[in-house]
Amino acid sequence: MFENNPFSILAEVVSPIAMQGFIIAMVVLIALGTIIQMISHKNLTYFLNNAKKAKLQATRNIGAGERASIIAKTTVYDIGTTSELGFGKRRLAHVLGMYGTIIFWVSSATLVFCYTGVDKSSSSTWSILWHVGAILTCIGGYWFWFFLRVDVSAEAHPWYRIIKADLFVLALLASSTFGLAWSYTQFNGQIGLSYLFLTLFIASNLILFGGVYWSKFAHMFYKPGAAIQKNLAEADGSRDNLPPPADAPEQFGLGIKREEPKHY
Repeated sequence: MFENNPFSILAEVVSPIAMQGFIIAMVVLIALGTIIQMISHKNLTYFLNNAKKAKLQATRNIGAGERASIIAKTTVYDIGTTSELGFGKRRLAHVLGMYGTIIFWVSSATLVFCYTGVDKSSSSTWSILWHVGAILTCIGGYWFWFFLRVDVSAEAHPWYRIIKADLFVLALLASSTFGLAWSYTQFNGQIGLSYLFLTLFIASNLILFGGVYWSKFAHMFYKPGAAIQKNLAEADGSRDNLPPPADAPEQFGLGIKREEPKHY
């Protein structure tokens, strides 16, 4: 099953052009949802104004080389490993979900555009990556949903409590889960179930990419920019209007050791 390209088999009844058009439409939905959210919530205005304030309050100039080094380090370490979460289960779950999703999306586009259609060769490598990406997304996402969410682990809310902010993670998990179920049933010749899971797979993707405005999807674009701006502000001395570090060491008292920190 892992070496099976479900899109190639689907091409027997659905035109590859239609599949490619669907992926392009999803990209357009991401762009439109993010732009509309940035305009309505004035996120771009905030970042631009914050950058102007930081420039006026800077105590030193940053050269192009140092700026490029800070941006590269932030991208590779802070963003690439979600370092703001520290070492532990939450960080591992986010890394699994993040890289699983990236692999799943990239391999989906690659399979549809490069290996689906008449006279197109097959690629077991990209098919395996598609399945592995979906599995990693499910592992990280379900681990986060059932055990690591703040309102569940720290605020004692039930795991089945759903709010608008959960739209992104639930749609993402549904997309990966239904994608795997579609591939499995298709590979085993369960035609009726395969079309059912295909329909659910399409619907979950429409919700995921069409609900960018209402979900946390757009935060994927804001957080890298905020992390880069924060590190640049620390380097030029502006510090985002925060006071400099205190000379005295931090003293929290012995009570800090009594329980594992989980009250976010």
